[in-house]
Amino acid sequence: MEIGIVGLPYSGKSTIFSTLLTHKSHEQTGGKQTAERGVVKVPDSRLDKLTAMFNPKKQVNAIIEYVKVAGLEEESEQTTGLSSKFLTNLKNVDALMIIIRNFENEFYPHPFNRIDPSADIEYINGEFLISDLMVVEKRVEKLEKLVQKTQNEQEKRELTLMNRLKEQLDQEKPLRELDFSENELLILRGYQFITLKPALYVINISEDQIPQAAEIEKSLVQFKTPFCSIVTLSAETEKEISELSEEDRKAFMDELGIKEPALDKLIKSSYDLMGLISFFTVGEDECRSWTIRRGTMAQKAAGVIHSDLEKGFIRAETVHYDHLMEYGSMAACKEKGLLRLEGKEYPVKDGDILNIRFNV
Repeated sequence: MEIGIVGLPYSGKSTIFSTLLTHKSHEQTGGKQTAERGVVKVPDSRLDKLTAMFNPKKQVNAIIEYVKVAGLEEESEQTTGLSSKFLTNLKNVDALMIIIRNFENEFYPHPFNRIDPSADIEYINGEFLISDLMVVEKRVEKLEKLVQKTQNEQEKRELTLMNRLKEQLDQEKPLRELDFSENELLILRGYQFITLKPALYVINISEDQIPQAAEIEKSLVQFKTPFCSIVTLSAETEKEISELSEEDRKAFMDELGIKEPALDKLIKSSYDLMGLISFFTVGEDECRSWTIRRGTMAQKAAGVIHSDLEKGFIRAETVHYDHLMEYGSMAACKEKGLLRLEGKEYPVKDGDILNIRFNV
C-alpha cells in the first residue's frame, strides 16, 4: 500500500515524513527533485505478543510505503493547474495524506499569510477537483466524437460514466463520494483520479496546542466522511519523541499528557482508511502480520501468503488472537472448540490467526 504525502509549503510534510521513517524501521529512496519514498512498519501490539508467545526466529510486521510528493509548492505560484510531474508522482498512490498547518512561525510564513485549516483544506481540495475535471472534460470531448463516429457500446458506457463524473465535479464534490459498479471501477482504474482516493487530513499543531487537539479536530468535523479521516498531531513534538530512549520517551509523553505517540495513531489511521485488516501466521520460523482488505475470503487471503496456497487451498485452520490470548495455547483453544477449520468462502476477520492446509 502506498500513501502520498502532500501539502502546502511549510506545513510540516518533511518533518512528518522523516519522523515516520525515524520512528519505525524503514527504507528511503528519491530526493527533493523527485518523490521521496519510505517503507514503514505498521505497529501492532498483537504481533508483539504473538512473538513473545511463540519465540520465532523473526517477527515480520505489515508495511506501508509513504511517498512525499513535491509539487504543491510550485502550484501555489501558477494558474495552469497541477503539473504533470506532481500528477505522475500521485498516480499510483492508494490514498492521500494531506498535511494542514495550524501553527504560527514567523520564520516560515504561510504561503497565503494565514493560519486557517479549513481554508487550506478547501484550497487543496479545489486544486484536486480542477485537476480531475480537466481530465474528465478532455475525455468527454474525445468520447463524444468517437461515439458519434463508431456507436461503440463500450465507449457509450464510458461516456455515460464520464458525464456522471463531470456532474459531480461541477458541483465541487469529490469522486470518492460516488458509488461505482465493478465494471465502472475497471474503467476508472486507468485514470487514477485524485479525488477518488481516500484522504487523511493531518492537522499539524504546535506543542502548546496539544491540550486543545481534540477541540481543533472537532472544529473540522465537516471534512470527515467515510473516505476522509482527520488526525491532529504536533510534528515537531513527535520528532522529539521519536529521538528519545524508551524510558525518556515515556516520561516526556506523561509530562505532555500523551497516551501514545501520535505517529502510531497516524500509521494505524492510514491502515484503517484503506479498509485494511491484519491476519497472522505464527510458528517457530516467524510470526508475521499480513494485510488484506476487509471482507477478503480465506482462499484469497491464502494467496497473499503464497500463490500455491491459494491454488491448492483445502481449509484454513483458524483461531482468533483474542481467544489465543485468553486461553494461552492452541491446544487449549482446540479443547474449547475455538480452533476451527474454515472453507474458502470464510471472510477473514481482523486478528485471525491462520494455518492454511493446501495440496498442490
